[in-house]
Amino acid sequence: MLAWKRLCSGTIFSGFRSSPVAAVCQLQRGFSSQTDGEERIAGILKQKFPLASKLKVVDISGGCGAMYEIHIESNEFKGKRTVQQHQLVNQALKEEIQGMHGLRIFTNIPK
Repeated sequence: MLAWKRLCSGTIFSGFRSSPVAAVCQLQRGFSSQTDGEERIAGILKQKFPLASKLKVVDISGGCGAMYEIHIESNEFKGKRTVQQHQLVNQALKEEIQGMHGLRIFTNIPK
């Protein structure tokens, strides 16, 4: 079991979605609503973007914490180009990003 945890944590394997190891990591994750990493990132984003009307953080590495997808909708993005919106998210998560292999960001302004 320890070997699988090391694999899932990225010690041995980077955790790409389509790998057999990622599938095992997903099984270990079970049916919980959010991983610790998803909760941690969502908490940071809620603090940095208190006007966010929608926020979704998904670990797309199969629960290993190597890659995340973020969907955030906030009035704080008004008047900013997409690249500026993404820079704000990157800045908010600069410490967490250091340990990731990838990050997908989708931003919107509420209608």
